[in-house]
Amino acid sequence: MTRKRLEADLLLAFISFVWGSTFVVVKDALAYASPLVFLLLRFCLALAVLLAVVGRRAGLRQAGLVRAGIVIGSFLAAGFSFQTIGLQYTTPAKSAFITGLSVALVPLFLALFFGRRIRIGSAAGVVMAVVGLYFLTIPPERFVINRGDLLTVFCAVCYAGHIIAVGHFAPRFSSAALGISQIGMAVVCLAVAAPLAYGTGWQAPMALWHPRLVFAIMVTGVFASALAFTGQAWAQRHTSPTHTAVLFTLEPVFAGLTSYVVYGEHLAGRALLGAILILAGILVVELKGPTPTAAEFPVPPSPEPPG
Repeated sequence: MTRKRLEADLLLAFISFVWGSTFVVVKDALAYASPLVFLLLRFCLALAVLLAVVGRRAGLRQAGLVRAGIVIGSFLAAGFSFQTIGLQYTTPAKSAFITGLSVALVPLFLALFFGRRIRIGSAAGVVMAVVGLYFLTIPPERFVINRGDLLTVFCAVCYAGHIIAVGHFAPRFSSAALGISQIGMAVVCLAVAAPLAYGTGWQAPMALWHPRLVFAIMVTGVFASALAFTGQAWAQRHTSPTHTAVLFTLEPVFAGLTSYVVYGEHLAGRALLGAILILAGILVVELKGPTPTAAEFPVPPSPEPPG
């Protein structure tokens, strides 16, 4: 393993910790702000931080960057919207484990949409993860799924698309430029979605400036968005989307531990079995699937901008 690969792996593991630990923070914040308003404030702060710190030397005039930002940012905004709205109706630990399904979906989507061959191990891991999802979300007495869990399934689909898209574009642009472009697109999407949700009567905007809301916006905007997504873009210049996905399996583990410490939440019986199967399926996808030694999209990397 090269030094850059090791640094990328350690950074992605730390990002997983940051994301996992913020599930309970976001859950608390939703008592004081509607989901889309919270996300809009979060990403506006993230964009402002990135522009202030690295905007001048990010290389924002690179050809094709707008297209990359539209693709990645759209997946990002959709994924976070589904996840954050879903958190209103489910628990942080369940939300994190369901979100983790994105890992198993990465090789499946690579096979379906990009012609990558899916191995038996990958297929088996996907099946295990889906069975785990059933046990985690469907109660034994009747076949019904909590709407928060269902929304989070859609989130996992979007996150899988996000991982693949970042893997595709990361070698072509500087990490700062890719971070700014995707977060900027997410701001545009949310700026449209929030008033649209209000105009259709689906969700009224709300923001009560409680210290917990301010804390959540600061933590998620600066650390879980500005730094995390820029760091992910840099790390995926040196590793593959599939390898990135397996390191993100740490996210639900950190989320479960944080939820246990803060809320005393624990998964028992059927739900615990489902969570274990999801994690096992994710690991099988990685250990028995494609060997993550090179990026799935081999493109000559562009140099980082000077400065």
